[in-house]
Amino acid sequence: MFRYFENLVDPYIAYPEEDTPPTRLWPFMLVYSKPFLRVFFWAGLLSFVVAAVEIGLIYYMGRIVDLLGGTPAEVWTNHGTEFIVLALFVLFVRPLLHVADVLLLNNSILPNFGTLIRWRAHKHVLRQSVGWFENDFAGRIANRIMQTPPAAGEVVFQVFDAISFSIAYLIGAAILLMAADVRLLVPLIGWFVLYAALVKWTVARVGPASQAASDARSTVTGRVVDSYSNIHSVKMFAHHDHELIYAKEAIENTRKTFQAEMRIFTVMDTVLVSLNGVLIVGVVGWAIMLWMQGEASVGVVAAATALTLRLNAMTAWIMWALTSFFRQLGVVAEGMETIANPIALVDAPEAKPLMLDRGQIELQNLSHHYGRETGGLDQINLTIAAGEKIGLIGRSGAGKSTLVKLLLRFYDADKGTILFDGQDIRNVTQDSLRSHIGMVQQDSSLLHRSVRDNLLYGRPDASEEEVIAAAKQAEAHEFILDLEDPQGRTGYDAHVGERGVKLSGGQRQRVTLARVVLKNAPILLLDEATSALDSEVEAAIQDTLYGMMQGKTVIAIAHRLSTIAQMDRILVMDQGRIVEQGGHDELLAQNGLYAQFWARQSGGFLTPEAAG
Repeated sequence: MFRYFENLVDPYIAYPEEDTPPTRLWPFMLVYSKPFLRVFFWAGLLSFVVAAVEIGLIYYMGRIVDLLGGTPAEVWTNHGTEFIVLALFVLFVRPLLHVADVLLLNNSILPNFGTLIRWRAHKHVLRQSVGWFENDFAGRIANRIMQTPPAAGEVVFQVFDAISFSIAYLIGAAILLMAADVRLLVPLIGWFVLYAALVKWTVARVGPASQAASDARSTVTGRVVDSYSNIHSVKMFAHHDHELIYAKEAIENTRKTFQAEMRIFTVMDTVLVSLNGVLIVGVVGWAIMLWMQGEASVGVVAAATALTLRLNAMTAWIMWALTSFFRQLGVVAEGMETIANPIALVDAPEAKPLMLDRGQIELQNLSHHYGRETGGLDQINLTIAAGEKIGLIGRSGAGKSTLVKLLLRFYDADKGTILFDGQDIRNVTQDSLRSHIGMVQQDSSLLHRSVRDNLLYGRPDASEEEVIAAAKQAEAHEFILDLEDPQGRTGYDAHVGERGVKLSGGQRQRVTLARVVLKNAPILLLDEATSALDSEVEAAIQDTLYGMMQGKTVIAIAHRLSTIAQMDRILVMDQGRIVEQGGHDELLAQNGLYAQFWARQSGGFLTPEAAG
C-alpha cells in the first residue's frame, strides 16, 4: 500500500528545462506542481469529504440528543438500524477516507514534491556559469537549495491539510447552523469577518517578516561555511575572534528578524482568543435563547455548542496553518532569488558538438573586461597552430587567467571571437568544448570523495588499470597506497576531505595531474601546474608533463620561467595585451619585459618586483 502511494509521482520524471524559469511566485510553484496535478485533485477532494464527514457527525450528535427523548425501547425500535449503519460508517468508512487522505499527503505529495524541487533546483544551479558562482557564497546557495523544497512542501501540505479542510468545514458549519435556524448564522458571519481581518493583518506582516528571517539565516549559513571552508587561513592568521565577530553580526541580525516575526504571532494569538470568546458566546448563547423561546430543540443547542467548541479549537490551528503557509511562501520566495535565476551562459539554439581533428586555436580581436572599463583582456589577436606549445607569462592581473577562462567559455567575451579548428566556441556545446580540454589549475581542489572518484572525473569509463597507470605517471601511486581516512578506507578508496584538505598541496597537484593524464584531451591548459610541487617531485614528473604535451596544443601559464623556457613560443602579457612573443633566446635578445623577468629571477621564480 505504501509503495503504491509513494510511486504515484516520479520526482525525477523528464521535463523541459528552462533557461529563464518563472520569477513570480505562483507561476514558479505551478511549474513544479505539474506532475502532481492529478494527485492534488484527489487530495483536495478527499479534504473536502473528510471535512463534510466531520460536520455530519456533529449534526448527527444533535440528532441523537433529540432522539433520546423517548424510551430506550422506542428509540431502539425506531432508530436501531440507523445507529448500526452510523456505527459501521464511523468504524470502517470514515477511517478509510481519512487514511486515503493522509496517504496522499504524507506519502504521495510531501516526500516527492520536495525531492522534485531539490533535484530540479540543483540541476538548474549546476548549469549556471562559473562567474555566477563567484558572485555568491557557496553556503548560501546550498542553504537555499536545501530549505526551499521543504518550505514548498509545507505550502502544499497546508493547502490540503488545513486551508481546503477549513474552507469546507466553515461552509459545512454555515449550512448546519442555517438548517437549524438561519439566525444562528449572524454571530458566525460576524465572527468570520473579524477573523478574516485578523488573518489579513497577520498574513500581510508574516510574509515579509518570514522572508527577512529566511534571508538572515542564509547569510549566517554563508558566513559560517565560508569560515569552515577557509579554516586553514583562519588558524594561520589567528583570526578566531575576527570570525566570531563576523558571524555574530549575522547571527544577531537573524535573532532580531526572528523576534520581529514572533511579535506578529503574539499579537495574533491575543486577538484570536478574544475573537473565539465572541464566537462561543454569540452562537451558543443565541442557540440557548432560541431554545428558551421554544424555537430550537436541545439537539440544536448541543450541535451548535459542539460546532463552536470545535471551531474554537480549530481557529488557532487554522491561523497557524495560514501563517505557516505564508511564512513558508516567504522562504520559497527567498529561495527563488537563487533557484529562479536565469541561465546567462547558454548553448546557442543550434549548437553542435565541437569536432576537433587538429587543435588549432585562433583569437580574433578578443576583449573582456568583466563589465568594467579596465582589466581583463584588450584586443587580443593570436593564432596557435595545432600541436604548438605556448608559454604564457606576465605580471599578476595581466590577463592570463582571463584568457584561460574565455577559452573554457566560463565567460562569453565582451568582443571578439575564439575559434577551435575554425569553429566559433559560442556555436558549439559547452560540454563538448570542455571535453576536449585538459586543465591543471594552480588551486588543485578535489571533490570530497575517494581518490578513485577524483581520478575518474577525468574519464569515467576508465578501467582500474588505466587509473593506476595515470597515477604512476603523475608520481602519485605510491603515496595513494599509504592513504587512510578516519573511516578506515585505504588507498584509492580513501576520501580526501573537502577540497582535498587531507592531502598536501603537492599530493593534490599530483592527483590533479593524474586526472588530466587519464582524460587525455587534445588541448592542454596548464595554470601553474607544478607550483605546489617541491623541486624533487617536479623533476620526477617533468617527463610526465612533456609526455602529456606530445601531439597536443598546449598553453602553459607559469611564474617559474624555467618550466616554459623550452616551449615553442612564449607570450608576454601586460595590461591585457600581448606585448612580446617569440622563443626564449629571441625574447632575451629583445631585452624587453621577458629579459627583465628572467634577469630578476631567483631560483626560477618571478620576484615580487617583476610581478608588479
